[in-house]
Amino acid sequence: MHVTGYAYPWDVGPEFADRVRDLGVDEVAVAVSYHSARAATPWSKQGTSVTARYAALYRPIRDGWGRLRPAPADWVDSADSAGDAIRALAAAGIPAAAWLVLTHNSLLGAEFPEFAVQNCFGEIYPWALCPAQAEVRAFAARLTAESLAELDVRSVVLEACGQLGAIHQHQHEKTDAVWSPATARLLSVCCCAACAAGWAEHDVLPEAARALLREEVRRLIAEGDLTATEDRLPGELRAAFLSTRQRATDRLRQDVLKEIGGDRRVVLHGAIDPWVTGALPGLTPQAAHDVDAVVLPCWVPGAPTVANVAATAGSIPAAVDIGAYVTAAGPEVPDIAGYVRELGRAGATELHLYHLGLAGPARWPDLRRAVEQAHGRPT
Repeated sequence: MHVTGYAYPWDVGPEFADRVRDLGVDEVAVAVSYHSARAATPWSKQGTSVTARYAALYRPIRDGWGRLRPAPADWVDSADSAGDAIRALAAAGIPAAAWLVLTHNSLLGAEFPEFAVQNCFGEIYPWALCPAQAEVRAFAARLTAESLAELDVRSVVLEACGQLGAIHQHQHEKTDAVWSPATARLLSVCCCAACAAGWAEHDVLPEAARALLREEVRRLIAEGDLTATEDRLPGELRAAFLSTRQRATDRLRQDVLKEIGGDRRVVLHGAIDPWVTGALPGLTPQAAHDVDAVVLPCWVPGAPTVANVAATAGSIPAAVDIGAYVTAAGPEVPDIAGYVRELGRAGATELHLYHLGLAGPARWPDLRRAVEQAHGRPT
């Protein structure tokens, strides 16, 4: 299995290359455009964390943007910290990938709510730029081009290449365990003007659709079944919602791919469930045909996750690689080598390892075991 380890620009310090070389990963994906975060820095000798207060582009921000324009990061020392990190890795003989987060941007969603996802109650999700909006697709394409400008990377990793929804960490998140899966799915249906125009192409009246959504959400909440996975919406309405979202997602991805070009390997983060929203949104039927690899979320070990990998392996073109996204920065995977072995048997051909900066000395043995297993050298 090919192994990609993830890192932030500030992780790539003087000793980083030596650690990575010793670990033996095949590639390091460096965050070039990334959302807000507070990231621990267990390897740092200067401090314990970096607070990235808002979504930022870690490359020079040149002229020519529209209303949606990325912000620079004032918590790093260089205006080109991602470029500096990638060049440092190249000088050390370590292949690098550009890791791009596209539609997850709380700063721009708050400043321009007209471009953000809107639920059936008219509530704005500022962390989620809606890909049905032409301005959002243009922003994502320009963000991709500027992220890659004059950078020598062999791979591009796409995150949030689709729609985010109701369930995502935002400020101090207080929505966990409140909504059932069915309720969260309905609250993640974007009802902005661009999406409503898409429904109209399916002969769905926007106001009537919003009213049905509100009614069904209220029913699900009132019944109080937090395990509910099904709703009572008409099938043709669900089909219109999903078709509109998938069409927008495909258009977003295609606009981004034009900026990447054909000489770089494209890796797409996504989920097998087409209704999933978030940083790893549901794969559309076309998605696997457009990219070189799809990466599935595998942070929760167990039979369902392994089965998702196997199902994807049986449903996408044989030439497309399947990546398993596994974390070694927390307690989720107690036997990481055994888990990686199961994922490989299910059809995963790549291991995407989170995270080379967040996993400090206490977690580094877990990363080592994962890499050794992925490379066929189990301990």
